Amino acid sequence: MALRLRTRGLILLALAFAAGLAAAWAWARSSASWQAHQTRAAIAGIALDGTLRRGAAPPEGVVVTPVDPAQAAFLASGDYLRLNGIPKPAFFTYVSLLDSGPDPLSGEVLALVIASPDLRYPVAELPPAGGQSAAEKLGAATRLLAAYCSEPVIFARAGYGPWQRVDGTAVWGCSAAPRDLRLPAVLLSLLALAVLATLVMDTSAHFDRFARALRDRRRLGGPDAYALQGPGELQEIVTAVNSYLETEREQLASRAAVLSGVSHDLGTPATRLRLRAALIQDAELRQKFETDLDAMTGMIESVLTYTRAEMSAETPRRLSLTSLVEAVAADYQDFGKPVELLRPAPQVAAGGRSVFTSAPGRSAMPADQPMLVVARPVSLQRAVSNLIDNALKYGRRAAIGLSATADHAIITVEDEGSGMTAAEITEVIAPFRRGDNTRAIDGFGLGLTIVATVAEQHGGRLYFEDGRRGLRACLEICRN
Repeated sequence: MALRLRTRGLILLALAFAAGLAAAWAWARSSASWQAHQTRAAIAGIALDGTLRRGAAPPEGVVVTPVDPAQAAFLASGDYLRLNGIPKPAFFTYVSLLDSGPDPLSGEVLALVIASPDLRYPVAELPPAGGQSAAEKLGAATRLLAAYCSEPVIFARAGYGPWQRVDGTAVWGCSAAPRDLRLPAVLLSLLALAVLATLVMDTSAHFDRFARALRDRRRLGGPDAYALQGPGELQEIVTAVNSYLETEREQLASRAAVLSGVSHDLGTPATRLRLRAALIQDAELRQKFETDLDAMTGMIESVLTYTRAEMSAETPRRLSLTSLVEAVAADYQDFGKPVELLRPAPQVAAGGRSVFTSAPGRSAMPADQPMLVVARPVSLQRAVSNLIDNALKYGRRAAIGLSATADHAIITVEDEGSGMTAAEITEVIAPFRRGDNTRAIDGFGLGLTIVATVAEQHGGRLYFEDGRRGLRACLEICRN
């Protein structure tokens, strides 16, 4: 059983809180460990000052040994690369520490030569000359050594005394440094954030995919039932939608069955009436009978066509809208109908700026390129035919145009003065609604309703404009 959003939220909240606590604990512990490590190194440096100046016992973990005269000569002359027991290659840092007493000029200078395999230490971070004793300054220097992960070798000389080698790797070397968990803490926080963002986006994606599939259902067709995926709330919504779709299909199928039965049942009486009407001697009365029979059968067929359009039984496929419109117009022209196919205006695309001129370039798109769409060809052909029939019935002529944008294709059918404006025609799109100027013209009021239904099935709409000649009907559909 899928977890509900509330349960998922509580679990994610608990995991985020736990990850935050773990990251904070690791950061705080590492900071405290590093602070203690540097403090131990500073204390060892303060104690080391007495060893170097007065010969006191070295602090624990620090080994102080005298340097032989040959090595001492290299140190005195600055020829550090010839020293023995230093890393190869090595970076050298020279530090001079002066005791800040009542008379600084009389104090004894403590010289340090630090050989490191990795770096030169930033002595600018050491405290300034005044305000601290030499022991405190040496403690600050060893604290600086502990702040960086390296294995330094120190040569020290107090005043004009002998050079001594100091090995304090066990106190301020990289091997003595505590494990730094601050970077893992940051990575843990980023990982927790990434996991939470992924889960939230995945949950949101389930809703987005279902909404997109439901939105495109009428335009591109869809399954009889949607799969139960995602959180519990979404599965309940999907279940309700599946139930609704099943009920809707049953109602449409029942409606179509009833209308088909009525059409079939009316067929036999209509045939008998036609036979009996043929026996009527009065030609005018016989014509009236036949006209009423044609109206009855035509109305039933119109309702059946509208119901089939609502059921969206046709499968969408990729087709050339240009060829479809040209074929429909050619059919009317073959019967001598005043139908004109307007050639599309050339589309001009703006290009980049030339290196020789500041004006952007322009190029015309090929006019003979087919306009490809994903559509239901039979339904779309019926809709275009209905618009042409309306234009011929109420406006005497029909001019068909085709234009497109990146997302939509628009089929326009303009008549030659039907006597209605765009605002008035919009009110008669509802089923069985007809305008005031159509009372003397045959029809059942379902033509525009079918066109509007087909437009909605293709992700578009039916709207009207006041054209140059008359009323222009615009059938807009999605291209993709």
